[in-house]
Amino acid sequence: MSTSPTGAGGTRTIVFVHGLWLSSASWQAWRDRFEARGHTTLAPEWPGMEAPLPELRERYRGAGRRSDVGLTEVVDAYARVLADLPEQPVLVGHSFGGLVVQLLLDRGLGSAGVAISPASVKGVNQLPLSTLRSGWAVLRTPANRHRTVALTKAQWHYAFANTLSRSESDALWEEHWAPTPGRPLWQAATASLSSRPANAVDLTARDRPPLLLHANGADHTVPASLSRAVHAVQSRTGAVTEIHEFPGRPHLSALVDGWEAVADDALEWALRFPVRRGGAGRAGLSGAQRAGG
Repeated sequence: MSTSPTGAGGTRTIVFVHGLWLSSASWQAWRDRFEARGHTTLAPEWPGMEAPLPELRERYRGAGRRSDVGLTEVVDAYARVLADLPEQPVLVGHSFGGLVVQLLLDRGLGSAGVAISPASVKGVNQLPLSTLRSGWAVLRTPANRHRTVALTKAQWHYAFANTLSRSESDALWEEHWAPTPGRPLWQAATASLSSRPANAVDLTARDRPPLLLHANGADHTVPASLSRAVHAVQSRTGAVTEIHEFPGRPHLSALVDGWEAVADDALEWALRFPVRRGGAGRAGLSGAQRAGG
């Protein structure tokens, strides 16, 4: 295996992207595992979430629920982080973080990206009932487009940790729940109604960096069938697009028992591809912006 900074293998910079109802603290075990192997890791917060988790929770319980942060604002924030790095990193995202990874790759950013149970890009029209139920905390009222939203313990158990006992799920909720903006979920859910959807990618971009999707077989929020549909759409680019399936794992695959094998699979796949030097990508534009719609 090459250790050249411009070849495959070697040590890398890895940027983690969390999804809805989690903070970057949810990636700590992965960061520790990868850093023990010599890699450098970063886990930036979404805009408006740059505070310790207890403070975010206290703000939510008080009057600080207003938020208009959407997908473009989140992707722009991560793009600024990547612009300051000397090399294009490996990107790893979960759920809506997996959609952010896809949108960063669409801008030509990152050396490779792993999207775990990712939210869908424009062109995936499936909306399984279990996905709708998992997102109902946000989608039940349009007012949540302008608010932060949290999950109850029961909602968390169904959406994130359905393969665990309720007590095991509640323990993970206590440790990790975070209030997050509702607007990104509304944007993805209504993408087919928009002329310039925030989750659009350029399906003609053969030079899009490599993408790996993780599909989880017991996932209520993003069933494996939905991850396969994302794979089918992304494969139209002609760029490297692969999918690995994990039977019996829930949406919170990155945190429940057995996460080490999931992490190792993501890292080993990403190390197959050479490092790309830093840069602004395709002028920092999204697929929708480059297409003019």
